[in-house]
Amino acid sequence: MSVEPAATIEAPAAATHPAAQATRAVVQAFLAARAAGDTDRIAALFADEVDWLLAENPTVPWIRPRSTAAECAAQLTELMEHTVPEDARASVDTFLVDGTDAVLMGHVSGTVRATGKAFEGPFALRLTVEDGRITRHHLYENSLSIAAACVP
Repeated sequence: MSVEPAATIEAPAAATHPAAQATRAVVQAFLAARAAGDTDRIAALFADEVDWLLAENPTVPWIRPRSTAAECAAQLTELMEHTVPEDARASVDTFLVDGTDAVLMGHVSGTVRATGKAFEGPFALRLTVEDGRITRHHLYENSLSIAAACVP
C-alpha cells in the first residue's frame, strides 16, 4: 500500500506540547507500519484494548468489530488477503493533532481481489494515543463503494 505524505495543520502552541509531539510520533509510526505491511509493529502500537469504530458491513470481510491489539493488526492482513496490494492507495491530505488526539483525512482506493472491482472514496480517521499506544481508532470511509466492489 502506498501512502502519500500529509499536510500538517495545527496551532503553533499545540505543535510543541509534549502530548501532541508523542501523539504525532505514534501516528507517524502507525502510518509507516501500515505502508510497510508490518503487522507486528502495528500490534505493538495498539493498546491491549482499543475503542475501534468502523461501520460493520457483512459484505466486506475485513470490516468488522475489533477490540484488541492483535485484532486491530489483523485488519491489515485481512485487507491484504482480500484486495490487490499493488492497487492499494491512500493519500493523507490533512493531519491534525491536539494533545492525545489526531485526525487524518484523505482518500483511499483499491481493488477487491475476488471481483476485480475497484473502490474509492474519502476517509477520516480519528486516533487517540495514550501512554505511547493507540487507544481509539475510529474510521469513517466510503463503505458503500467498498461493499459494492465486493459483490460479484
